Amino acid sequence: MKLLLASRNAKKLDELQRIMVAAELHHIEVVGLDAVEEYPETPETGATFAENALIKARDGAAHSGWVTIADDSGLTVDALNGMPGVLSARWSGQHGDDEANLQLVLAQLAEVPEERRGAAFVSAVAIVIPAELAAPETLRSHDLDPEIVVEGEWRGHIIHEKLGENGFGYDPIFRPQDADGRTSAQLTSVEKDARSHRGQALRAAVPVLKDIAELVG
Repeated sequence: MKLLLASRNAKKLDELQRIMVAAELHHIEVVGLDAVEEYPETPETGATFAENALIKARDGAAHSGWVTIADDSGLTVDALNGMPGVLSARWSGQHGDDEANLQLVLAQLAEVPEERRGAAFVSAVAIVIPAELAAPETLRSHDLDPEIVVEGEWRGHIIHEKLGENGFGYDPIFRPQDADGRTSAQLTSVEKDARSHRGQALRAAVPVLKDIAELVG
């Protein structure tokens, strides 16, 4: 089965491919958006990570005809009332400017004491099965829905300056609770896969993808 990851982020593609290999789902070929003809992408206007993940997965499935998986992830900071949230990638005003986004969060938390610097990375992963691959009644008979969302959360707190060279986004300022004092950007890819919000959500998606592959081939 060919599985489209509705993203052009090479690190996300590598992460999903590693998880597929670890789960021994060798019959599922994961490709990114660079493998399909470019199509107009619907603006991510959802109020939640799940809504935005579904927007991306629906687009990919409709234009490729393949089972499509998409995630929407971000940082929620307690002292910022859960923001940046779904605005994480464009918190500074320009989409995808990781350094500007990170520096803005640090500036906003400059006077916030340690006990109020709690945060979490949150990920919603959506899987959409195109109608041409499996009719709704067929899916129901196999206890599957055409649209499935799973989520993951990784708790930690925001430190005062960047540490680490791995990862991307807010990783250098996020110190997870389960990382022995290291930031997300100081973890290896394998360590991050085992702990992260997206890793949790993707692993939750594995049994679903296995069932879909057995159904649609």
